[in-house]
Amino acid sequence: MNYDVAVIGGGASGMACAVRLLRSGKKLKICIIDACERLGKKLAATGNGQGNVSNLDMGAEHYHGGNLSLVDKIACSGLYDVTELFGCLFTADDNGRIYPAGRQASALCDALISRLKGKCEILLSTKVARLEKGFKISLSDGGRVSARYVVFCTGGKAQKQFKTDGSAYGLVTAFGHVLTPLYPSLVQLKTDTKHIKTLKGIRVDCNVSAIWKGSVVGEQRGDVIFTDYGVSGNAIFGLTAYMSDLQSVELSLEFLPDFPRYVIAKNLTERLSGGTPFGEVLSGTLHNQLGRAVISRAEDKSVAGIVNVLKNFRLPVTGTLGFDYAQVTKGGIRTDEITDELESKLVKNLFFAGEVLDVDGDCGGYNLQWAFTSGMAAADAIIKRL
Repeated sequence: MNYDVAVIGGGASGMACAVRLLRSGKKLKICIIDACERLGKKLAATGNGQGNVSNLDMGAEHYHGGNLSLVDKIACSGLYDVTELFGCLFTADDNGRIYPAGRQASALCDALISRLKGKCEILLSTKVARLEKGFKISLSDGGRVSARYVVFCTGGKAQKQFKTDGSAYGLVTAFGHVLTPLYPSLVQLKTDTKHIKTLKGIRVDCNVSAIWKGSVVGEQRGDVIFTDYGVSGNAIFGLTAYMSDLQSVELSLEFLPDFPRYVIAKNLTERLSGGTPFGEVLSGTLHNQLGRAVISRAEDKSVAGIVNVLKNFRLPVTGTLGFDYAQVTKGGIRTDEITDELESKLVKNLFFAGEVLDVDGDCGGYNLQWAFTSGMAAADAIIKRL
């Protein structure tokens, strides 16, 4: 079959691209090729199933990777309103995270699929075995298709349950495109567990800093959840967006971040003076188990010693749970090898969108914002040429 546009990858960026192409009003033959049995499986699970598609605080400072001026132009300039893709009402929480009012990510996925069904060819449970210039596309089922334009939006290496195992990169590195080192991002961290063995399942609001070779490389405020392997929670996910090399990294957890040291010290001193046992002096102020862990760790068994641990609870990082648990991939095809219209500088009429590029965002809707807007930008560049 011959098509005007072949979209390789039916995730958030691929579906946004196809919807944008169809809305152009041009009579286009489009096919979407996806390895999953359903389009948008990862999108349907995003934001804990609630569909955190964007953020009110949109800026390039929330992104990491290669050409951030390109990200600023596409994802942060206001050229694209991602909510217009779906037709429903959206709302934002106190942290600026934008959700559909119904808080159901699967409904967003259904909305995009409904705009595509019957209007373009959708090839599911199908992988691209080979991509040749021209474009000749060999499929895993033995079929072949051709297209004038290709939009490559296969995702990265995170969450292989969505058929994103990193193998698709090879289709374009064969053309000479360079793949940067890949790391799991927005992922749980493994740490030394010596001082947190009794804390499994406890959630606490705190400031977390990542310290590498004596310097702070990232800071986040939010929930930390203690686990049997280390730590999880929004603050941890957010912090990993700033971390690649985890060797020699330590976390510094600041408990009671809203209280200065002197206020905490005064409270502890008063409680001790009132007869509260030293081992229970944090009861009610912190979760009891966490309070005991802090007191146990204080080498100096004094008010000052407790405050020091409260404000700098160190956990050496030993690794992550890996790509299978990561929300997104850090790294990808180098953005300096594509134009401002997301076209390959090496292969004419080959476009890129989404996570496959070396762009990753903070936790809070930034990665979906990039996926949707880059997919729409690639579509607009193709529309101009048709």
